[in-house]
Amino acid sequence: MTRLSALTPFGNARFTLYFTGQVVSNTGTWFQNLALSLVVLEATGSAQSLSGVTVAQFLPLLLLGVPAGRLADRLRPRTILLFTSTLSAVVVCGLAAIVSSAQPAIWAVLALVFALGTVNTFDRVAAQAIIFEIVGTSGLSRAVSISTIALAAARSIGPGLAGIAFAVLGPAVCMLLNAASFVIVFMLILLIRPRILHPRPVVDRQDRTGVRAMLRHRSLVTLLVVNSTVALLALNLMLVLTSTVTLTYRADATSVGAVHALNALGAIVGGVLAAVPPTASVRSLAVGCLVLGGALGVSAAAPTLAVFLVLGPVLGLGVGLYQGLLNASAQASVPPEQLGRTMSLVTVGNYGVAPIGAVVMGAVIDATSGRVALAIGGCAALCMAVFVWVRTRARATVTE
Repeated sequence: MTRLSALTPFGNARFTLYFTGQVVSNTGTWFQNLALSLVVLEATGSAQSLSGVTVAQFLPLLLLGVPAGRLADRLRPRTILLFTSTLSAVVVCGLAAIVSSAQPAIWAVLALVFALGTVNTFDRVAAQAIIFEIVGTSGLSRAVSISTIALAAARSIGPGLAGIAFAVLGPAVCMLLNAASFVIVFMLILLIRPRILHPRPVVDRQDRTGVRAMLRHRSLVTLLVVNSTVALLALNLMLVLTSTVTLTYRADATSVGAVHALNALGAIVGGVLAAVPPTASVRSLAVGCLVLGGALGVSAAAPTLAVFLVLGPVLGLGVGLYQGLLNASAQASVPPEQLGRTMSLVTVGNYGVAPIGAVVMGAVIDATSGRVALAIGGCAALCMAVFVWVRTRARATVTE
């Protein structure tokens, strides 16, 4: 019964529409990401070159994450999502045209990936901020944790299907399928009528000190430090897992898809476990970091591709549990009118540092192997578990 209580957000039809749209969108994104990764690796043979795609994709988050949060606190997130899904479909169609060439121009690919990353910056923040308007205060923590499963559910089916589509139909079709996913998202968001959403206090347009004020809160600072560190060194999994399979184990696109799919199955379980408690606190991140660090360490020790595949769900469970606890504790720690700015800070930490992490991990993989990159990520996550324990224990002692 406790496990079933984690699934109560699906009793809300609006949340089900939202969740379905996120699954569809993330599935389409996996078609695009896997295709682009393989196109770049086939053209250059270098993980460092592949990191350029990650830089172009996530650099806009680092630059525009905070403005996107302010916008999400001043406009209805539903309106933002309708615009971003439309613009994303247009940009991805441009990517399809470029990769259909026998020798695609890498600079043009990177330029359009950067444009798409700019649109996605506003989309990611709005997609987090709208959850409160869909479910209200009651059940927010569980709804946020469950929403992280959308990414894992997409990973459980997207990479495998994308690997087949890439091998049979080519990269251009993978891009077009992603464009179609944004059209579906647009229609699903349109079905969520604004009049039945929970109202959220609107931030005054002259308020420019919100983010600065929030950074004075010890718990939020703890969460942001953990988020940035883990994202920088432990969660570049598209790059690390893909490079490990193709460069270390010398396997093909089908094996790449299988690794990501198995990883995602465990992430679904981890997300459900994160949603079992009715609320999440920053202190719970210590558990998430501990499990994630252990899973990364075990995966790094895998001597063969077969063992690596078997351990895929274990790593996924660690990722899903950590991400579910992270997002739930972030939204539970601030009032509704600050959700946009808070989640923009989390998004910047989670994705905005990805370009730096991609460059670092790409260099590590080229110099050593993907297993070394996994080991570094595991050590970082375990260090963050200790950091959370010390910070929250110190606060509890002061309170007493």
